[in-house]
Amino acid sequence: MRVVTTAQPRTESLDVQPTPLALLLLGREADPRSERGVECPGDLPSPSDPDLVDRARAAKERLGEKVFILGHHYQRDEVIQFADVTGDSFKLARDAAARPEAEYIVFCGVHFMAESADILTTDDQKVVLPDLAAGCSMADMATAEQVAECWDVLTEAGIAERVVPVSYMNSSADIKAFTGKHGGTICTSSNAKRALDWAFEQGEQVLFLPDQHLGRNTAVRDLGMSLDDCVVYNPHRPGGGLTKEQLRAAKMILWRGHCSVHGRFSLDSVRDVRERIPGVQVLVHPECKHEVVAAADQVGSTEYIIKALDAAPAGSAWAIGTELNLVRRLAAAHPDKEIVFLDRTVCFCSTMNRIDLPHLVWTLESLADGTLVNRIQVDRETESFAKLALERMLALP
Repeated sequence: MRVVTTAQPRTESLDVQPTPLALLLLGREADPRSERGVECPGDLPSPSDPDLVDRARAAKERLGEKVFILGHHYQRDEVIQFADVTGDSFKLARDAAARPEAEYIVFCGVHFMAESADILTTDDQKVVLPDLAAGCSMADMATAEQVAECWDVLTEAGIAERVVPVSYMNSSADIKAFTGKHGGTICTSSNAKRALDWAFEQGEQVLFLPDQHLGRNTAVRDLGMSLDDCVVYNPHRPGGGLTKEQLRAAKMILWRGHCSVHGRFSLDSVRDVRERIPGVQVLVHPECKHEVVAAADQVGSTEYIIKALDAAPAGSAWAIGTELNLVRRLAAAHPDKEIVFLDRTVCFCSTMNRIDLPHLVWTLESLADGTLVNRIQVDRETESFAKLALERMLALP
C-alpha cells in the first residue's frame, strides 16, 4: 500500500469502484493501487511563463543542500537541466540513498522510481514526485491482487514451492514486496542474466514480472533457452490462460506485461532503417519484442546504449530503439555520428513527460516555502519485504 501526501487532499468519493486498469479522467478521481490516474496538484505556473527557468533556479538555490534532484534519462531537457544526477531508475535510487544530508529527494521520473528511492533512503528523507500522475503503464500491468491470484494458480498446479519470482525494477513497491516475501529478487535490464542465474540456483522455475520481453530475451539470448521454455501468464484469463501441464513444463513463466514505448518497435522498423541508412548499427533496449532484439546488432540497457555511443567511431550511423528524449539528447551530444530513432513514428514516454518545468517549479517553490507536496511514502511492511528483494539483488555476484 502507498501513502501519498498532496498539496490539496481529495475529499470527494468515487461514484464507482475503480479497477486496476480503469481509465480515469486526468485530474479527477483516483485509484491508489494504480501507477496512474492520481490527481494532479494544485495551481501550476503557466507553461508559457518566460520566467520558469529563473524561478526553478532561484527555488533550488533557496533550498540549497536540503534538496537533491534526480533526473531519469527519459526526462525532458527542460527538466534534466536542473538534475543533480541523471541515470536509470535503480542508479538514481542508490544515488539518493548516498545523500543522507538531503532532506528532500525530488525524483523526476515515474511513481515506481520514487517508491524505490523511498525504500532505500532514510526515514528522515522525504521523496517527492513533481506530478503524481507520472506513472508507468508497465508497472500497472501487474497489481498485487493479480500476482497473489497467480501464486494461487501456481500452488494449485503444485509448483509454487519450486518457482522463484524475479521482478523487474520497473514494478510497484507491492510487487517488489511480493517478490521479497516469496524468496525472489529484483533485477534491472543490466543484471537480468545474473538475477536469473541466481534464481535457477534457488529453484527450478522462474516467475518473471512484469515485462515479458525482458524475461524472454534474457532467457533465450543469455541463458540459451528456447522460446518453448517460456510461457506467458495472462492475468485477465482464468488460470492465466495456461493449463497446469503448461505451467509445470515451463522454465520461464512470463507475466503478460510490456513497455508501451519499447513495444512500438517492430521488425519492419529494423528493415526500414537498414534500407534507408546503409551500414547502420541497430541498437535496442531488451524491453523490445524478441523479433526486434534478434534482428538488432546490439542489445543493452539505457546505460549500455549511452556507453556504446560514447565509444562509437566518428562517422558511424546508429538507429536506437529506446525512448525518444534520450535518443535526441544522444544525437545532440554526438554531432560527429548519425543517430536516429529506430521508428519513423515519434513516440515519447507519455507518463515520463508529465514531469515538465511548471510541475518542477511548483514543487521546488512549495518546498522552499516550507510546504511538503506530493510525498511518496511506502508503508513499513511493504518497504521491509521490498527492501529484502532489493538487497538480494545487491548481493548478486
